[in-house]
Amino acid sequence: MRAFRIAYDGRPFYGFQRQPDVPTVSDAILDAVADLDIAGADHVPSGYAAAGRTDRGVSAIAQTVAFEAPEWCSAAALDGRLPETVHAWAHSDAPEAFHATHDATERTYRYYLYAPDRDLDRAQRAADWCSGEHDFHNLTPDDRGTVRDLSIGVEREDDFLVVTVASDGFPRSLVRRLVTLLDSVAAGTADRDRVMRVLGPAPIDGPEGVPPAPPEGLVLAEVCYPGLDFRIREDLGAVRDAIAERHRDHRTIARVQQSIGEAIYR
Repeated sequence: MRAFRIAYDGRPFYGFQRQPDVPTVSDAILDAVADLDIAGADHVPSGYAAAGRTDRGVSAIAQTVAFEAPEWCSAAALDGRLPETVHAWAHSDAPEAFHATHDATERTYRYYLYAPDRDLDRAQRAADWCSGEHDFHNLTPDDRGTVRDLSIGVEREDDFLVVTVASDGFPRSLVRRLVTLLDSVAAGTADRDRVMRVLGPAPIDGPEGVPPAPPEGLVLAEVCYPGLDFRIREDLGAVRDAIAERHRDHRTIARVQQSIGEAIYR
């Protein structure tokens, strides 16, 4: 069994999990495995599992997939068959019974919230109120697994508030809805009473509910597996160059949009 660290830009994909007729991250990985001629039945290698199912538009630094692979199948070999928006950058040998979903002891998500006018102190207070064990049933569409023990931190990076959330697992949409709640406190449109109501036992639906923040700001930043020793590739120069090129391209797009706004609203 071998585990691989996978980074990807989630925007071109309809989430991680395989779906019919639309591109997903899992499809990209399984296509690469098939190209390497190590796929099993139904295009899936034996033991295949992933750390988590990121939603459409969500990116990752340390998504982790594992499957039965020959010794020669390194991160570099897998990466050579992946599209330019997906990168295998490290691998580790794992026990035969290893399962990438069930054996993860902690997952960390990071959300980059563009918020130049938000108050950091208020955001940090809201994070403190939401940290610890709560029933987050009002921040997810799931009916089960809503009681979670979260560690939440907020820092400022230039015009962004960076919200970091860690736990052993997450129900759907929890992090993005949590970011919306923290943002409303940071903006001064919500207070502690609102947060306590969201964390309380009474259901909150409709316009009183908390919608998810946009997916593009969310990154699966880390997944912890005690006992695994991931070896980072030494030949990451081409990967870094590809990521840097996409960064330059999007900065150019952002600047063009800024110039259009400046011309219209001056």
